[in-house]
Amino acid sequence: MNFWKEHATLRGVLIALFFVIGMVLTIAGWKMTGKLEGLGIMLVGIVFLLTALFVYNAAYKN
Repeated sequence: MNFWKEHATLRGVLIALFFVIGMVLTIAGWKMTGKLEGLGIMLVGIVFLLTALFVYNAAYKN
């Protein structure tokens, strides 16, 4: 499981991918004001953004 932690290019691509997907889902859900589906889409987007943070921080974990 250390393969993606040691390769900066792969890590950068994963972070960018999770960030872009998370932002798109969060903004798409935000535009659905008053609908429960919008809240669900926003929460999935937040999970993708938190995953991007996890991937970024994993390289610096002891």
